[in-house]
Amino acid sequence: MTLVSKETLEVKRKWPLQKVQHIIYPLYFPVSILVLWQLAGTFGLVEEHILPTPLKIASTFWILLANGELPVHFLASGQRVVFGFLLGAITAIILGIATGFSKIAQQLIDPSLQMLRTVPLLSLIPLFILWFGVGEFGKVLMIALGAFFPVYVNIFLGIRLVDQKLYDVTGILQYSFKEKLTKLIFPSAMPNLLLGLRLAMGTSWLVLVVSEMMGASAGIGYMIQDARAYSQTDIVFVGLILFIILGKFTDSLVGSIEKRALKWRDTYKG
Repeated sequence: MTLVSKETLEVKRKWPLQKVQHIIYPLYFPVSILVLWQLAGTFGLVEEHILPTPLKIASTFWILLANGELPVHFLASGQRVVFGFLLGAITAIILGIATGFSKIAQQLIDPSLQMLRTVPLLSLIPLFILWFGVGEFGKVLMIALGAFFPVYVNIFLGIRLVDQKLYDVTGILQYSFKEKLTKLIFPSAMPNLLLGLRLAMGTSWLVLVVSEMMGASAGIGYMIQDARAYSQTDIVFVGLILFIILGKFTDSLVGSIEKRALKWRDTYKG
């Protein structure tokens, strides 16, 4: 009993240190880069109009935040991403479930979608401008198209990759169709669906930049394009860093959902 207590105390003593290390270790590399970057700018090794220092970028960030310009661009971009992502993801889930369950739906729908998937998204920009102009609908639709295919392909594969032996077991247990959906198919396809959502979120931010640069009056992409025209490199970096933060936040958000939804899978833990 005493031995178990000592081991327990040892684990508890190490746990806070391990938690701190888990937070600090990933910061070593980026912090080192920032320090070297700042030193290079301070000693004049790099011209500021080409590569502004981190302190200069931070100062510009706070100025844009204080004068209200940054929140306006952030809200404009956020609304486009949310609406486009939801439109693309929901449509992809519906069509992915339809083609995953039905061979007839697969034969009718999937070949056309696979052909459309091979078309470079950026090549559709002139067509979207001709059809929808430079208004909000064209931007949201382009983001939706970028978010559609990662979700569609992954949920289709997730449904089709369910083990046939598990289907046989549900038949022996006389599961209804509803029980097969809720207890077998959807849980088995969940890893693929969440992977598709993570990929789609990243693609949404990428397409957002392109859509805002092709014509907009507000948004982070517009802010970057406008700053480039006036050679304001510090504002360009503010926009890029903001995209990095938002992309990481949304990816971590889906990752936390994965941990909760897939904690029952031993293979997910590695």
